[in-house]
Amino acid sequence: MKYQEFKNSINKAFFRKFELSLLGIKISDSQVNLWQKRGYIKRLKSGLYVFPDLTKNLDISDFNTMSFLMYEPSYISLESALRHYGLIPEVVQSITGITTKTTRNFKNVYGNFLYRHIKPDLFWGYTVVKSKFGKYLLAEPEKAVLDYIYLNKSDLKDIGSIEELRINTDEFKKIIKIKKLKEYLKLFNSKHMNETINLLLQNVNA
Repeated sequence: MKYQEFKNSINKAFFRKFELSLLGIKISDSQVNLWQKRGYIKRLKSGLYVFPDLTKNLDISDFNTMSFLMYEPSYISLESALRHYGLIPEVVQSITGITTKTTRNFKNVYGNFLYRHIKPDLFWGYTVVKSKFGKYLLAEPEKAVLDYIYLNKSDLKDIGSIEELRINTDEFKKIIKIKKLKEYLKLFNSKHMNETINLLLQNVNA
């Protein structure tokens, strides 16, 4: 099968190798490798590929979609979500997400994609966001804050460590619903998190 015929048969920006047989497409591994060398397709991770000419001028929504496709189930949270909501000032170097699977880190030509494990009963508090290449899941701002504290609790022990987060207090007061934050907090059932959230609220309201 020639490349253009293959591309027309796929008819989307991303494809998984196992899907080819379902579509009745038969190509060899050597053909896939050749197209990679020629730059016709790019590998995001084992078995997942993208047509680079269909994914030009990418924005953060597109990278979030890649993140979702690369490791399911997962949703964007932690530093990526905090930055998205303007709660932290730093530029985030990796796309960070939450998963019920094993913690993983994938690197490819598009960047670094980090996934932190969370137990299944805490995999909630996100919304579905549509994008031009499909969709991805994004943590609500309250859940992003709680996810970050939950997965970094050993580093958040006092008001000094809270201050080092450099939370944008104006944005926090504007977008964080305190009632929802406290309702979500109860579901973590953690004394340490309760104490940390109290310190965070003190810092925000200082």
